[in-house]
Amino acid sequence: MHLAAPAIVCAVRAHGEAGTIVRLMTEEQGLLAGYVPGGKGRAMRPVLIAGNSVDAEVRARPGSQLPGMRVELVASRAPWLAEPLPAAAIGWATALTALALPERHAYPALHAALGALLDAVCHAPSARGWVPGMIGFEALLLRELGHGEPPWREALAEDGTWAGMLGVFDRMGKRLARYPLADRRGDVMGARAVLRERLGRIDGGPGYGNTFS
Repeated sequence: MHLAAPAIVCAVRAHGEAGTIVRLMTEEQGLLAGYVPGGKGRAMRPVLIAGNSVDAEVRARPGSQLPGMRVELVASRAPWLAEPLPAAAIGWATALTALALPERHAYPALHAALGALLDAVCHAPSARGWVPGMIGFEALLLRELGHGEPPWREALAEDGTWAGMLGVFDRMGKRLARYPLADRRGDVMGARAVLRERLGRIDGGPGYGNTFS
C-alpha cells in the first residue's frame, strides 16, 4: 500500500524507544494505523497531537503488518488543548473515531464531519455553537456503522435551551455505549464523561437525561 492524503490525527501511542503508532482518519481509506519512526522526538511531538490536520504518506513495510508513516503538519489544534472544554471535546471526538471505526473502511462523510466539528470547537464563540455539531457527528457515526440515527434534530427542535441540548447529548452517549462501544467503552466513555462534566458547568447545567425512545 502506498497512500498520500490529508488526514486527521486521532490517536497516538508510544512504540519502542523512539517511535509511535498513530491512527489517522483519511477521506478515501478511512482509519489507518501506522508506525512513525522518531515520533517521540522533539520535532514530531507537536505534529502528532490528536486533532491536528496533517499531510500523510503511508507505505507498507516489508515483513511487517503495520505500514510506515510520514506526516507533515498542516493545521495545529494544540493551542486549544490548553483550554479545558475544547481539549475535552477534541479528545472525545478523536478517541471515539479511533476506537469505534474499523480500519481501512472509507467513511468520507465522517471524515468531513470530524474536520468541521474540530474547526467549530476551536473557533465557535461558545460551546453552544458546537455542541449540536458534536451530537450530529455522533449520530452520523451511529448511522454509518449501521446502528440507525436517533431523532436528535427533532429533539433539539423541541427544546432549544441549553438544558435541552445537554439532555440530547446525554441520550446520544447512552446509545454509543450500548452499540459501537459496547465491548470497549471504559476508557473512551471516560473521556466523554469528562466532556459532559465540563459542559454541565455552563450556567449550572442539568444532570443526565433518559434514553431515546
